[in-house]
Amino acid sequence: MRHESGSQLGYPFVASFKTPSFKMSTAPYYELCIVLFALLSVALAVPQADTSTSSPVSSSAASNSTTPASSSASPTAAPTRSQPSPVTHGSFSGTPTTTGALSATQVGSSISVGGPEPGATTYPSDGDLHDAQPAPYAPAGGVGLNTTPVYNVKSDFDYQSLALGLYQEWIELDLFRFGLSQFNTSDFEAAGLCSEDLYLIEFMAEQEIGHATMLSNLLGGSAPAPCTYNYPFADVRGFVDFCQKLTRFGESGVYGFLPHLDSREAAQLLLQSISTEARQQLIFRQFDGLFPMPVWFEVGIPQSWAWTLLAPYLSSCPANQTRLVWQNFPALNVSTSSNVSVCATDNSDETTPAITHNRSIPLSQPGQRVNLTWDSPGRPVGPNNSYTTSTSAGRPAYVAWVTQLNVTYSALTLDSGGGNASTSGYTIQPDFQTYAGDPAVNGTMFVAVTDDDPVLTPFNLSLINAHVVAGPVLYQAG
Repeated sequence: MRHESGSQLGYPFVASFKTPSFKMSTAPYYELCIVLFALLSVALAVPQADTSTSSPVSSSAASNSTTPASSSASPTAAPTRSQPSPVTHGSFSGTPTTTGALSATQVGSSISVGGPEPGATTYPSDGDLHDAQPAPYAPAGGVGLNTTPVYNVKSDFDYQSLALGLYQEWIELDLFRFGLSQFNTSDFEAAGLCSEDLYLIEFMAEQEIGHATMLSNLLGGSAPAPCTYNYPFADVRGFVDFCQKLTRFGESGVYGFLPHLDSREAAQLLLQSISTEARQQLIFRQFDGLFPMPVWFEVGIPQSWAWTLLAPYLSSCPANQTRLVWQNFPALNVSTSSNVSVCATDNSDETTPAITHNRSIPLSQPGQRVNLTWDSPGRPVGPNNSYTTSTSAGRPAYVAWVTQLNVTYSALTLDSGGGNASTSGYTIQPDFQTYAGDPAVNGTMFVAVTDDDPVLTPFNLSLINAHVVAGPVLYQAG
């Protein structure tokens, strides 16, 4: 083991931004900002038909009279983009008309990695000011502080990253509404959830409308539309647990690319939406009977990891849907991962919804054997079965534990008889801490099978993709 610390289907829509309230040193510059921002909004805007509808929800949730700040549309409120209704659910049974990830006419063999940028280690970091101040109370440095913001995507990387994020927002919107409509009040009450809890889930769906609108405005007219979905649950506890897991990789997927966006303006808006999703994930952990926040740091993952985890739940998407460039890795399964919905034998170890539970029986522990199985590459996956799983890695040799600020590897023992083509094996859950007192393997985290154990940190984790044999899979460590 090695431990590395480092870190409405096809609807048009309009821009939802208002001119920000701020002061500048001169009136002409302030007026210029307003003009440029207004032009941006016009450039993004197209007419919208007001035909959005909401999926049915539990009557007890819909009738709850306790609401946050008034949601009544004001004359100046920007329109939102939402789902068609009804949305169908179930697996895809047709034949794909397009296969494979989006690709350019020219594709390089790999990303070349250089050393640190010049000057990366030269700043003294001693608490003193080392350069002239550009203005009172303002230190030298920073990026984008003296330019007029333009809220759009500025590269293929930006577009594809935000498009992935929009796919995630659409499924969350559908999932929250579907769960509320699929089960009745008695079902939820039997699982320990009351009408106030159901209204909270309903409000989370409203939040997703805002997130999807914001991302659609940034992407423009080709922004991905809602799809149809296929969910793996049959009861309320399964619904809640799936929400907890889906929001985990949705949140982590954004953390992975956020600092690499060329559009810092888009990054700012996305940060403000993903902070909301982090709260959703915590709440679903509480509904799941889990300790709400068992880690000191939330983990980020590469886009291809998030897409690998998301794609199996997308049944079909509209014709001419924007396609994604990200890789789909072969599926990985952990047969020893804990089921949080099963009550423990110790009556003191509650699994019912609560603000918090200090569970006396751990869901996992260092030293336990973890059994793994994985698919061979080449399987159809994703919307319309139009993507194909692939890997460029060699012989499986390690298990990567991606959690908090760490990428840690444990040895993989392949099952006998499979040789280099083996698709099963086991490893031992490692014992390490992010900092003293913070067990790193905790919460809902990520595991993948790799062919090597490269030294990586949160900022360059995407370099692991070339070494991924299968996965990731969500590992319910705590």
